[in-house]
Amino acid sequence: MSQQNGFHVAVVGATGAVGQQMLSTLVKENFPVKKLTLLSSARSAGKKLTVNGEEITVQEAKPESFEGVDIALFSAGGSVSKELAPEAVKRGAIVVDNTSAFRMDENTPLVVPEVNEADLYEHNGIIANPNCSTIQMVVALEPIRKKYGLKKVLVSTYQAVSGAGAAAVEELMQQTKAIINKDNVEANILPVKSDKKHYQIAFNAIPQIDKFQENGFTFEEMKMINETKKIMHLPELQVAATCVRLPVAVGHSESVYFEIETEGVKANDIKALLKDAPGVVLQDYPENQIYPMPADCVGKNDVFVGRIRKDLDEPLGFHMWVVSDNLLKGAAWNSVQIAERLIELGIVKSK
Repeated sequence: MSQQNGFHVAVVGATGAVGQQMLSTLVKENFPVKKLTLLSSARSAGKKLTVNGEEITVQEAKPESFEGVDIALFSAGGSVSKELAPEAVKRGAIVVDNTSAFRMDENTPLVVPEVNEADLYEHNGIIANPNCSTIQMVVALEPIRKKYGLKKVLVSTYQAVSGAGAAAVEELMQQTKAIINKDNVEANILPVKSDKKHYQIAFNAIPQIDKFQENGFTFEEMKMINETKKIMHLPELQVAATCVRLPVAVGHSESVYFEIETEGVKANDIKALLKDAPGVVLQDYPENQIYPMPADCVGKNDVFVGRIRKDLDEPLGFHMWVVSDNLLKGAAWNSVQIAERLIELGIVKSK
């Protein structure tokens, strides 16, 4: 994988589900890597991972691990990012952080390259990768905002279990087998591992992702609300979210209602706009029952949009259905894409 004119890249959380996707994405995108450092918790240190045919030993992530690193991709939990991201920056690395640790920090750009790549110039060493469900929604909304304006967004999400980690996917599989075999069902992870109660996800829908806040919304819902306003630079935008976990392994789906500012726009105008939008694949042929589904988006970097239709009562209102691989565009690919843009824009240079 070594490229002479490449960059020293560190992946923090290399053994996790998103970390693994980051590694495969770096390979798939032929990212210019001169040296690859794999970092994890002490528990996973010493494991050997094969990346593009090269066996690399995973090291424990410590401040000194970032000496000589150009770009550090973090996906090991917020507490790790808070502790080690500033240490990486001190040693000259630019951090792309995939946790919620810095997303709402006013000095940290929150970036989706198709939407607000210009914010990359404002970084102080750390760039935040938004929440997976936010990313796919703003990719679909940004072309609409640019052409027609945007007043209101109401979103209901149908999120995959992999958003809660590999162990949650394994629990889904075990519960499914148990129900089919008429065995006892154990629930230890969802909706939130650290919360008081746990429910089965197999053959179920759980209307809770992350913990409830005092206002009745969950932290996941507030992430979508606040991040959308920040990424799109629309502090006055009306946004509300309801986030639901479904028994799907990979691929988040969203029902998005939005209101624009321009009168006389038809559904076909929105379709034509999104057909040519960066990072978007339009799948909207209801006469042939063609629309986005999570089973079809797995392993793909794009955001898939369909079911675009005008609201029957509100002249400025529209509905659409948005689907994407939450581990790729929702996490690993968006992170690598940010790193690619940092290079292309000349913001990061190899040491």
